[in-house]
Amino acid sequence: MPFQIKFKTMKTCVPFILLFMFLFGYSAIHAQNKYEREYRIKKSEFPSNALDLISNKIEDAKRVKFYKEMDSTKISYEAKLKKAKLWYSIEFSEKGILEDIEILIDPVDVPNDTFQNIENYLKANYSKYKIKRLQQQYPTTTDEDVETTLKNAFQNLLLPTTNYELVISGQKDRTYLDYEILFDSEGNFKKSRTSLPLNYDHVLY
Repeated sequence: MPFQIKFKTMKTCVPFILLFMFLFGYSAIHAQNKYEREYRIKKSEFPSNALDLISNKIEDAKRVKFYKEMDSTKISYEAKLKKAKLWYSIEFSEKGILEDIEILIDPVDVPNDTFQNIENYLKANYSKYKIKRLQQQYPTTTDEDVETTLKNAFQNLLLPTTNYELVISGQKDRTYLDYEILFDSEGNFKKSRTSLPLNYDHVLY
């Protein structure tokens, strides 16, 4: 009799155990993603020290717009502008410290071998994909000052420290999501995150 009672109790608990395992697995998978959300803000809401850098160091900037970006790990700020017929995005930390500068480019602007490596990665990891945005990135480093980073970016130089950031619509397991993927100067994968749809519009600049 005690054995039968124990068996029935375990049988009753099985659905709850399976449900727990499913929810735990789902949470573990989605915890690996870093979702971002970006929206436009007023100039007065932008960090003052970041505004000073833009005003003092960047001449002849046109159509300057300001954004706040939040993901699952941090808050950052971004200024988007046009200079010398190129579109730039300048990203700052929550405290207004320069983090990187990006230039909107086309695939033909990427060295052939580098772009081939990028395509090889995309084909291996997505059943289907479409590149929605491609940027050449100049991150700040401990080896150079802000002046050098600005100079490199606004001269559009190709350097060993240059990265390429892609936003793609990619299909995995029959599901399409937007992904932001970062590659190094040779097209080697560095990191990626899932990108939520923009909530202000679909015009990036």
